[in-house]
Amino acid sequence: MFVPTTFAVALLMTILSTICWGSFANTFKGTRNYRFELYYWDYGLGIFLISVVLAFTMGSYAGGPTAFLANLDSADGINLFYAALGGFIFNIANVLLVAGIEIVGLAIAFPISIGIALVEGVVLSYALQPRGNPILLGAGVFMAVVAVVLVGKAYGALRATVVSRRGVVVCIVSGLLMGIFAPFVTRAMTRGNALTPYTTAVFLTLGAFLCCFLFNTILMRRPIVGSPVAAVDYFRAPRSYHALGLLGGAIWGIGTVFNFVAASLVGVAISYAIGQASPMVACLWGVFVWKEFHGANTRAKGYLAAMFAAYLLALVLIARAYAG
Repeated sequence: MFVPTTFAVALLMTILSTICWGSFANTFKGTRNYRFELYYWDYGLGIFLISVVLAFTMGSYAGGPTAFLANLDSADGINLFYAALGGFIFNIANVLLVAGIEIVGLAIAFPISIGIALVEGVVLSYALQPRGNPILLGAGVFMAVVAVVLVGKAYGALRATVVSRRGVVVCIVSGLLMGIFAPFVTRAMTRGNALTPYTTAVFLTLGAFLCCFLFNTILMRRPIVGSPVAAVDYFRAPRSYHALGLLGGAIWGIGTVFNFVAASLVGVAISYAIGQASPMVACLWGVFVWKEFHGANTRAKGYLAAMFAAYLLALVLIARAYAG
C-alpha cells in the first residue's frame, strides 16, 4: 500500500484532506430547494464507493501483507467493528452538520461543529496514541477554541441576521459527536492486528452508509427543518442532484483516506487536528462564493478575520507538534 515516508508528504496529504473536508458541502449548496435528507443518501453512498476504489488502488499498491484484502483477512474482528462504529457515530454528526449548514450557513456551521470536534477528537486520540509534543499540540487546540469563540462573536455581530438558536444547538451536538469517532479510528489502527488506513476508511464509510438507513430515515419522518420528506421525492430529484451528492461524498472520502494515510506516519491526533482546520476552507467558500456575510458590519468582518488568523496559528502549532 502507499504510505508517506516523509513528514512533508504527510503534511501535504493532511492539508489536502483539510481542503476536501472544507469543500464537500459546496455540492449541497449547489442544489436548489433540495432537502439535505435526500442529498445525504447519495453522499453516504459516495463516501463508501470512493473508499473502496482507493483501497483497491493505493491501498493495494505493491501487494504484500498490508494490501487491502490481505489486511482485511488478518485484521482483528474487533478492529473492524470499531472502525464501523466510528463511522456510524460520524454519520449522525455529519448529518447534523449538513442540517446546521442549511440553517446557519457554511461560514458558521463549520467553525462551531468542527472546532468542538477538533478539541475533543485530539484529546481522546492523543490519550490512546501519545505522539507529538503535547504542549504545542495543546496550544494548537487552544487556538482552535479561540477560533470557535470568534466565529460566534462574528455571528452575533451580524445585526441584520436573526440568530437561529436551533441551528447553533444542532452544530454543537454535531461537534460533540464528531469528536468521538476519531478515538475509534485510533483504536482500530493501533491495537492488536491493526487495520491499515485504507481498510479503516472502508469500514468507517460502510458504518456511515449503513447508519443512513436508521438515522436518515428517522430524520425524513421527523425533520429538524421543514416538513417530513417522502422517499419518492428522492427518485423525483434531477440527476444532477444525485451526481452532486455522489461528488460530495467522493470529495469527503478522498480527504478522509488521505488523512488516515498521513496518520500512519504522524499519528492520528496530529493528522486529525490538521485536517480539522477545514472550517477555514468552508468559511472562505461561505464568505467569498456564497456571500453569507454580505452586508456584514465592520465588527463582524473583524471577528471573522481574527477567526482565520486563530485557525492558521492552530494549524502551525499542531504541525510543529510533530517536529517538537
